[in-house]
Amino acid sequence: MHPTQRRLEGRLKSWNDDRGFGFIRPDDGGPDVFVHIKALPRGVGRPAVGLKLSFAIEQGPQGKPRAAVVRLVDPVPAPRLAPVSRPPAWGGASYFVIPLFALLFVVVAIAWGVPAWVLPLYLGASVVCFAAYALDKSAAQSHRRRTREDTLLLLGLVGGWPGAILAQQWLRHKSTKESFRGAFWLSVAANVGLFVAAFTPLSAALWLRD
Repeated sequence: MHPTQRRLEGRLKSWNDDRGFGFIRPDDGGPDVFVHIKALPRGVGRPAVGLKLSFAIEQGPQGKPRAAVVRLVDPVPAPRLAPVSRPPAWGGASYFVIPLFALLFVVVAIAWGVPAWVLPLYLGASVVCFAAYALDKSAAQSHRRRTREDTLLLLGLVGGWPGAILAQQWLRHKSTKESFRGAFWLSVAANVGLFVAAFTPLSAALWLRD
């Protein structure tokens, strides 16, 4: 439906950057109004809580009111120069995990054999994982809906973690957030542990023990 002609003013009360929407608190009271990133004027950048806005009201797909034709009331302040994003000093050490695992893979393949589908699985999952990181970074820069962190971790867990390491270092994405990196390395350890358990005598020893 077309937005109403009457325009209201209010301030951005909250903003979910990962999902690209927030809520405006109208100056004249009443319930908060949903606003999507697509309703904001171009060039705003990442919306900041407290931003003064004017807007019209339209009915959303589910019949709920939402802000439309949103305009800035206050001028946008000059952006602060963000510090250059650099990975941690130890970030480069992540690269060495890939050749170490490649060596482990070769040793296991020669000593006990590895099914032919395992290597293509790791390669394919790594390509998919790298692409997922690249898309998530692009979404973060353009304020579109982000990829969930647990999805990125799951892609790494099933074998895509080598591609994730390359993406973290080459794209400078997800390389500094400590909580994510902790969960990521746990998923890497879990994947390598499963590989060793599945394709070495360790798996037989575990079955015999049970």
